[in-house]
Amino acid sequence: MAPTQDLREKFGRFRILVVGRANAGKTTLLQRICNTTEKPEIFDRKGNKVDLAVVQGTVNRGYHNIEDELVFRSNPDFAFHDSCGFESGGENEFTKMKKFVMDRASTTKLKERIHAIWYCIPMDEYHRAITKAEEMFFSECDTSDVPVIAVFTKFDALLDDAYGQLKSAGLTRRECLIRAPERAKEIFANAKIWDRLCETKYPPKDSVCVADMEKDSANCEPLLESTTSGLGEESMQMLLISTQRTNITLCIKYAVKSVLIIYIRKARRWTSVWLSKDATVEMQRKMAAWFPHMKVRHGSITWSNSYCESGRSFC
Repeated sequence: MAPTQDLREKFGRFRILVVGRANAGKTTLLQRICNTTEKPEIFDRKGNKVDLAVVQGTVNRGYHNIEDELVFRSNPDFAFHDSCGFESGGENEFTKMKKFVMDRASTTKLKERIHAIWYCIPMDEYHRAITKAEEMFFSECDTSDVPVIAVFTKFDALLDDAYGQLKSAGLTRRECLIRAPERAKEIFANAKIWDRLCETKYPPKDSVCVADMEKDSANCEPLLESTTSGLGEESMQMLLISTQRTNITLCIKYAVKSVLIIYIRKARRWTSVWLSKDATVEMQRKMAAWFPHMKVRHGSITWSNSYCESGRSFC
């Protein structure tokens, strides 16, 4: 298993293409992923910082150059690309996005490859969730080995609709609050949005519903875990895990899943191997690799500066 530092030197940042119409909640989602309320810095393909004053007019109109990188200071281990501009179904914009995916999915320049695609579909417009843009993308865009995760944003809008339906049916406020989550799931299932996506030529690898991304309590872990699982290759999974400066839970899950469980299975077959000092040291080393912001030194564990700077109390 390659050390995280080696992976960073080889692949650079974990690179994600974010697709979706305007007002799909993409920026809010990325801010929550990177634990910030600030806007990202923009860099061109050569790494030069783009003057926001120059592009502000086009940004306000919902346009970004898909080649530009969006990087948040709070977590510079991510590089995002915004495909905003083809949601109208325009052939020219779609062709540019499709070419970008094909080029970046297979480029020999490893630091420029995209590793995942998040396709954001807002649920405040669930009646028109699948537009021409979605039909074109999932029917024509072969992303090769790059996993596409369908992200159903603004799922809290369905909760509001569910509450309204239950209230109209004569239920009390308390009953509406209790039953709204299940009713929202029923509304989503009845809309058959996921079913329609799965029937396309190039269906998404997985889907995740996210809600209340503007709140500090919002949970992005399902999206990160779904993306990690969809990557397949362990080296890419480790590259994504390495971005998680504060998400210790995800690190633990993959250390257990990828290392500890395997060694437990070995222990059931070969007790002598399990008890050997070499086997124990190897297991510890492999598990530590899933915690990129820890340093193991003479049998003790210390947190790296980047982790301590995140504000964790035990630093």
